[in-house]
Amino acid sequence: ATILIVWQVLGDREMISPLLFPTPLVIADSFVWLWNSGTLGDNLFVSLYRTFAGFGLGAGLGLALGLFVGLSRSAERLLDSTVQMIRMIPHISVTFLFVLWFGIGDTSKILLIAKGCFFPLYIYSFLGVRGVDNKLFEVTRVLGYSRFKQLVRLVLPATLPNVILGLRLSLAIAWVSLVVAEMMGASSGLGFLMMDARAMSDTPTVFVGIFLFTLLAKITDSLVLFAES
Repeated sequence: ATILIVWQVLGDREMISPLLFPTPLVIADSFVWLWNSGTLGDNLFVSLYRTFAGFGLGAGLGLALGLFVGLSRSAERLLDSTVQMIRMIPHISVTFLFVLWFGIGDTSKILLIAKGCFFPLYIYSFLGVRGVDNKLFEVTRVLGYSRFKQLVRLVLPATLPNVILGLRLSLAIAWVSLVVAEMMGASSGLGFLMMDARAMSDTPTVFVGIFLFTLLAKITDSLVLFAES
């Protein structure tokens, strides 16, 4: 609140550039105008669809593969080194390839987000499985648990704290990936709206986009924390 008040006062007294740092009230007016015109709502819906589609795909595959590799030493020897090698590929460097391969439509955006979301869930679910006490596995064998019952009654509950952490990291990466994807090549979405505003020197709209990305990321992170509790 103090920062916003100081920012507004400095802007009103023209002590900071209105082009580089439009005041909070100007940014709020821009938000209202964009929302009333329908521009913001349409682009926001597109961005939300891309984010959750990519997150669902990447996080789901990461969780499934992490559990599988964690439960099987043979799968670890076969797959883990390859997955770790792919993880080292810089995320931004493949953006141009995704646009080249899949165009500027939703497919390239969703797959780029999925790539970013995959690895945190894979790593933390793998570590969660390997962190389960071996004595508990022995108990399940004594009790005659099937492999499926062992997974549901022991592995998943014991791995859940790691999975929650992986979910939080994946969601954060999903929003960052969305910004990168929409800024590199898109015809809709919040990232595209920000790039278009930057080209027109419409700084308030850029700040609106930054604010919305920050707010959405915080809301989704809070929802995960609420689910964890």
